[in-house]
Amino acid sequence: MVVAVSRTLPWGVVGAAGAAGLLIAAMSRTAGEAGEWLALPLLRAAILAFAMGLVFLLDDPARHTTSTVPTPRPVRTVLRVALVVPAVAAWWTVALLLVPPGIRPPAADLTLEAGAAFVLAVAGAVAAVRFSEEPRPGPRVAAGLLTASLLALLFWPGKWALFVPVEDERWAAAHDRWAVVLVAGVVVGVLGAVEPVRRRVWGRVWGRA
Repeated sequence: MVVAVSRTLPWGVVGAAGAAGLLIAAMSRTAGEAGEWLALPLLRAAILAFAMGLVFLLDDPARHTTSTVPTPRPVRTVLRVALVVPAVAAWWTVALLLVPPGIRPPAADLTLEAGAAFVLAVAGAVAAVRFSEEPRPGPRVAAGLLTASLLALLFWPGKWALFVPVEDERWAAAHDRWAVVLVAGVVVGVLGAVEPVRRRVWGRVWGRA
C-alpha cells in the first residue's frame, strides 16, 4: 500500500516547487546589505512557493478507479500526507539554513508560519477532493491559495495582522493568530478527509445490487 501510494504522489511538482522556494531563500545570501530586511520577505515567499506545490498532493488521475478499492479515502489521504512530511521537514530545515544566521528571522515563529501555510495548502486540496469529482484539483487550489495570499497582504485588517516585520510590536500577537490559522487548517483538513455519508451509503447499495 505504501509503495503504491508513493508512486502516485506528484513528486515532480512538489520537487519543482521546493527547488523554487530554496532559490528564493538563497537570494538572501546575495542581497548584500539589503539582505537584513529582505530575509523575512524572501523566506515568506519561499514558504508560499513550496505551499503552491503541496496543493497538488492529492491529485490523482486514477481517482475514480481507486475510489472503489477497499481502503477508505481518509486512510489513503493520511498516507499521502505522512509520506511527504519528512520531505517537508527537510525542505524547511534547508530553507532556514540558507539564510545567514546574522539576518535569519526567529526560526520558531517562522516555522509556525510555514506550518500554517503548508497545512492550509493540504487542507485546501482535501476540501477540493471532498466537494468535487475533479481528479486533479491542484491547479484550482493553487490559484485560490495565491489569490488568498495576495488579498491577505493587501487588504487584511491591521488589527489582525499576520505578515508583520520582526521589529513590529505586533509580532507576538501575529503569531498567536498564526497558531489559530494552523489549528483551523488542521480542523478543515480532518473534516474534509472524512468520507461523505451519502457516498458511503450509495456505495453499499450499489455493492448489494
